Amino acid sequence: MNSSSSSMGGDGRHDDDAALTEFLASLMDYTPTIPDELVEHYLARSGFHCPDIRITRLISVATQKFISDVASDALQHCKARQAAPVKDKSKQPKDKRLVLTMDDLSKALQEYGVNLKHQEYFADSPSTGMDPMSREE
Repeated sequence: MNSSSSSMGGDGRHDDDAALTEFLASLMDYTPTIPDELVEHYLARSGFHCPDIRITRLISVATQKFISDVASDALQHCKARQAAPVKDKSKQPKDKRLVLTMDDLSKALQEYGVNLKHQEYFADSPSTGMDPMSREE
């Protein structure tokens, strides 16, 4: 009984190795959305140098998946925000286009452990257009 369970474990490992080998080979023919040069640039900036293009493309695929997941989550936050009832009817948008905001993106990134803090933009400031000497702080 033990010999059969150990042989099944060995077959499972062989299948995993074969699948990994096949996946890595398929990366050679894959054209990633994020260019190899861009991935290599940021890897080099972080101190990682690898001559194997398959590793670079694997990181590119993982990055693409991460960006896709964050964008999808941000879209869900945007839909939830726009579906929420508005107290002031005059502020309710007339068209139903989705507008992705930094707050939506920030909430989505927080789910992945990335804290995004964005600067208050000049146009977002309540004192926009005022003389710097007359601003209340």
